[in-house]
Amino acid sequence: MPKGSRGRMGQISGVRIAATGSYVPEEIVTNEDLAALGCDSEWIIRRTGIRERRRASHNEATSDLCYEAAVRCMREANIAASDLDLIVVATITPDNPTPSTACHLQKRLNAIAPSMDINAACAGFMYGLVTAAQFVAAGNSKCALVIGADVMSRTINPEDKKTYPLFGDAAGAVILQPEAETKGISSYQLGSEGCGGEMLCIPAGGTRAPLTPERYETGQQYLLMDGRNVFKWAVRVVDESAKQVLEHANVAANELDMVILHQANQRIIDSAVSDLDVPREKVFVNLDRYGNTSGASIPLALDEAVKENKIKRGDRVLMCGFGSGLAWGTALVNW
Repeated sequence: MPKGSRGRMGQISGVRIAATGSYVPEEIVTNEDLAALGCDSEWIIRRTGIRERRRASHNEATSDLCYEAAVRCMREANIAASDLDLIVVATITPDNPTPSTACHLQKRLNAIAPSMDINAACAGFMYGLVTAAQFVAAGNSKCALVIGADVMSRTINPEDKKTYPLFGDAAGAVILQPEAETKGISSYQLGSEGCGGEMLCIPAGGTRAPLTPERYETGQQYLLMDGRNVFKWAVRVVDESAKQVLEHANVAANELDMVILHQANQRIIDSAVSDLDVPREKVFVNLDRYGNTSGASIPLALDEAVKENKIKRGDRVLMCGFGSGLAWGTALVNW
C-alpha cells in the first residue's frame, strides 16, 4: 500500500465553467443481465451500490461518445465549434494509440484548435480541468472544451466476476471561458502515488510488455484491480485531499453547496460524507445508474446535477477524482 504523499496545491482565478454536457450509450445492462455471466446481483448492490450501467454499441468508439457530449455542451454554451481554441480529452480507452482521441474529435467537430489527450484514468477529468483552466487563466485560451470519456466495457475481462460489473461507458464535457470577476478554482490538488500502480493496471499492450498471442491468451490485455487495497487507498486519499483543499481555500465543509466525487463505489462516497460531515443531500450520486465510467464519471454527474438545478450561480462545488496511477485530483470550484 502507498504510504501517502501530499499532492501539489494551487488556485486558478479568472475562469468559469460556462456549460456542461454529457452522453451515455442507449444500451442499459442491469445486474440481472449479468447473472448469465455468473455475477451475483445482490453482491454487486451490497458491495458497490451499482444497479445498472451503459454499454457502447459495437460501432461506437470513445471519440463518438466525446462528440455527442461535446455537441450537447456547446449547445448549452451557445457556441460553435469554430469558437473552440483548445480541446482536452481525458481517457484511458483511446480510439487508437495514435492519433489522439482529441484529434479524432477535433476533426469530426471541424474545429481549429490544439487538441490533446490526458491519461490519468478516473482522475483524468480533474487533471484535464486544471490543465485547461490554466490556459484560460493565462489568456492563452478563451474557449476550452474539456471532456472525460471512456469505453470501459472493452477493457474488463467478462470472466472477472468482481471487476466486470463495476464499469460502464459514458462521456461528459465542460466549456471553460474567462471571467474576471470569478475566483474560478479556489483551490485544487493534483497528486500521484506511482508506487501503487500495480494495484490497478492493464499489464500488456505497451512498450514494456507488447501484446503477444501468449499474453492475449492469459488475459493481460484486461484491467486488473486489487479491489480491497484500492478501496482502502481511495478512502484515505479522498478524505485527506478534500480536507487539504478546503483548508487551502479557507472554506469549511458546511459551506459547500455540492460535492461530486468519482462514482466508483457507494461505500467510498459514504465514507467521504462521514469524514467531511457533509449533509447527504449535498452529495450527488448517480453511481447506481451508470457504474464506474472512469474519466467520464465526474463530468457526467456534474451535468446531471446542473440539469436538475442542484447547482446554481455562486455555489461552491467540491469535486474529487481518484484511480489508476495511482492518481487523484480535487478542486473547489466557484460556479
